[in-house]
Amino acid sequence: MNWLTEQISAVGAWVLNQIVHTGRFGRFSWQVIRKFPASLKRFSIVVQQMMFLGNHSLLIIAVSGFFIGAVLGLQGYDILVTYGSEEALGVLVALALIRELGPVVTALLFAGRAGTSLTAEIGLMRSGEQLSAMEMMGVDPMQRVIAPRFAATMISLPILTMIFNAVGIIGGYVVGVWLIGSDSGAYWSHIQASVDVFSDIGNGVIKSIVFGMIVGLVALFQGYTSRATPEGVSRATTRTVVVSSLLILAFDFIMTAMMFAS
Repeated sequence: MNWLTEQISAVGAWVLNQIVHTGRFGRFSWQVIRKFPASLKRFSIVVQQMMFLGNHSLLIIAVSGFFIGAVLGLQGYDILVTYGSEEALGVLVALALIRELGPVVTALLFAGRAGTSLTAEIGLMRSGEQLSAMEMMGVDPMQRVIAPRFAATMISLPILTMIFNAVGIIGGYVVGVWLIGSDSGAYWSHIQASVDVFSDIGNGVIKSIVFGMIVGLVALFQGYTSRATPEGVSRATTRTVVVSSLLILAFDFIMTAMMFAS
C-alpha cells in the first residue's frame, strides 16, 4: 500500500511540475513576443543573428534537400510508371516538398543545428551571470538578447525552407530526367501548372514561420531557465531538440488539417 501511495505521489508531483513548467514557458513566450516589435528597431542585431543561425545551417539543409528530392524522384518514378503517369513526377516531388517535407525537415534540422546553439549560448550567458549583469546596468536582456534571436529564427527558417524546396526539386530533376530519362519539359511544365502560389507555397511559408517561432521560443526558454552548470546546459540542449521536434510534428498535423483538408 505504501508503495502504491509513493507511486501515485510521484506521478502527481510530475504532473504538477509539468503544469508549472508549461506556465513558465507561456509567460516567457508572451514576454518575448511582446518585445519582438522593439527588436526590429535594431535590425542590425537581428541580421547578425540571422547570419550566425542561418548561414551555419545552410550547408546541411541544402545537402539534405538535394538527397531527399533525389529519393522522392527515384521512388516517385517507380510508383508512377506502374500507372503510366510518369509525366507527373515533377508535381509529386514539388508538392511533397513544398507542402510537407520542406517545412518539417528543415525545421527539424534547424532545431538540431541552430536550436542547440541558441540554447547553449543563452545557457552559458546565464551561468556566467551576463544576463544578470545586464539587468543591473538597466539593460533589458529580453529586448537586447532574447527578442533579436527569436526574430532571427522566425525570419531565417522560411528562407532556409525555400532553399530546401528549390534544391530538392533540382535533386528530383537530376534523378528523374538525367538518370532515369523522364521528359524534361513535362517535369517543369507540370510543376508550373499544378503548384499554386497561395494555397501551396503560401501555406508552406506559413508553416515554416510557425515552426521558426516554435524552435526559437523553445531553444531560448531552455537556455534561459537552464541550471548554471555544464550538466544543466547539456541537458537543456537535449530538451530543446526533443521538445522542438515533438511540437513541430504536432503543429504540422494541426496546420495540415486546417490548410489542406477539404
